[in-house]
Amino acid sequence: MNEENFTPKITGDRIKAYLEEGKRFDGRTPDQFREIKIEKDISKKAEGSVRVKLGKSEVLVGVKMKVVEPYADSPDEGVLMTTADLLPISSERFESGPPKFPAIELGRVIDRGLRESGFIDFKKLCIKEGEKVWNIFVDIYSLNEDGNLLDAGMLGAIIALKSARIPHYDIEEDKIDYEKEATEKIPLSEPPISITVHKLGDNFLVDPTREEEDVSDARITFGISGEIISSVQKGESGSIDLEKMKEAIDLAEKVSKNVRKEIEKYLD
Repeated sequence: MNEENFTPKITGDRIKAYLEEGKRFDGRTPDQFREIKIEKDISKKAEGSVRVKLGKSEVLVGVKMKVVEPYADSPDEGVLMTTADLLPISSERFESGPPKFPAIELGRVIDRGLRESGFIDFKKLCIKEGEKVWNIFVDIYSLNEDGNLLDAGMLGAIIALKSARIPHYDIEEDKIDYEKEATEKIPLSEPPISITVHKLGDNFLVDPTREEEDVSDARITFGISGEIISSVQKGESGSIDLEKMKEAIDLAEKVSKNVRKEIEKYLD
């Protein structure tokens, strides 16, 4: 996700040599995620919020909602906006100021994964067709960066959306009443699990550390809802042929089932 590679070539060569033997520096197998830790309801001001730790990587995801005028081409559908902010406190690689490509890409890939999966029922977010709909804002903040912010960010997004409650809107007063308890859930279905597969040489791995991500030749992020791959996004400059793509798909589908089981209790 970064424009600059900080990992020395000699380290990259060792990482790839280990991977040839099915090994990784931290003792994991190529198809193994790091430990996932979830903490919900971090912010009292957000409609939904969660902190996700994926190994040493850590993100905070918040959901806010407001009433807006719908887009002209979808007058009876709500709106989704997903943004990412890569904070300097999370890595010496990130700087303050306008978002750069890694942050923009992170937000767009997660946004696409949410949309293409059909996870959110946008039609049920319509208050009055052509006039008022709910706008969902998903904001992702990096707190510590050690690789794979894509999958960590998506985990945070789906859990924050699942735990969010729609604030009470007074249509006559045309304002949100935050004094009233919010109990209505966002209309959601099967959540997409994001699995990003990295190709290093001729081998694949998932959930890379920062160093592994640095020496990755190609990256494919799969959004998987149940048995369906609903989104695919390639990154990095390396190529992947058809046979290797099939291998990457098999790996992503296998790993997504394990990740889904691990986070199932947070999706209630």
